[in-house]
Amino acid sequence: MSRVVVIGATGHIGSYLVPRLVRAGHDVVAVSRGSREPYVATAEWALVERVAADRDAEEAAGTFGRRIAELGADAVVDLLCFTPDSAQHLVDALRPARPLLLHCGSIWVHGRALRVPVTEDEPRTPFGPYGTGKANIEELLHRETRIGGVPAVVLHPGHISGPGWPVITPAGNLDPEVWRRLATGEPQALPDRGLGILHHVHADDVAQAFELALHRPGAVGSSFHVVSAQAMTLHGLAAGVAAWFGREPVLEFVDPAEFERRYGAEHARATYEHTERSIAASTARAREVLGYAPRYSSLEALKESLRWLVDHGQVDVGGQSF
Repeated sequence: MSRVVVIGATGHIGSYLVPRLVRAGHDVVAVSRGSREPYVATAEWALVERVAADRDAEEAAGTFGRRIAELGADAVVDLLCFTPDSAQHLVDALRPARPLLLHCGSIWVHGRALRVPVTEDEPRTPFGPYGTGKANIEELLHRETRIGGVPAVVLHPGHISGPGWPVITPAGNLDPEVWRRLATGEPQALPDRGLGILHHVHADDVAQAFELALHRPGAVGSSFHVVSAQAMTLHGLAAGVAAWFGREPVLEFVDPAEFERRYGAEHARATYEHTERSIAASTARAREVLGYAPRYSSLEALKESLRWLVDHGQVDVGGQSF
């Protein structure tokens, strides 16, 4: 048994990871900003030590890293780090004890895909603050490992899906009306003939990869994609969702200006940010080194997500069952 500290424990990934770690016999410390309960409540949470910490405020005060280090972990899982400064603050505090550090990255460390499936060895060409920040953190952590400091593993999830929160739709955005249009047979416009690519992953499959990485010494110093077995095009996702309702999708392929005119700048921008990258990520390294085996396909992950959204009144599918 080892002592594992999970930062961001009640979020998308942590809600699944913490119970997994408890079932595996680990002593788990769940660090989260407030008293919010996990997305999935299970009996295992009664066996978890809970610690409340406001990371932003405590980093500004220079105390967050020290608080984490004082928890005496054998491994620290950081699910909530977005800037190199934040990563460096934690690494500096952990360096004396050198616990294993597992960091949650993103497939957006890759920019516009040139070869698919994209492997972890592809040169980093991120753009935008999120992807660039994650790529810089990845570089920092691998450098730290190489010089004999804190040993680190970086896991890069795709579009994380599951019950409890809005997920990226087959139109590459968070517009809840996309689900209704596909469910009821209304026209749904897509840019680029629907050939943009999304690579979803269920949050429990991401949690699976983090749990596996704790026990794979050969993973230290490496990065791993954590996604479903196959990426899908917008067209393919739309067809899959419509089929849940016994329909063929009614799709209209339009240019970007028309897409924005129909659905607004916010949704159009999100769609463009996803399709401009069109990342289909390889899982070969994760399968070989970690033993990663995703349970959910992209469509299966989305179906579970949609059921929750409908059941909780966040999406209207015209009262149809699926």
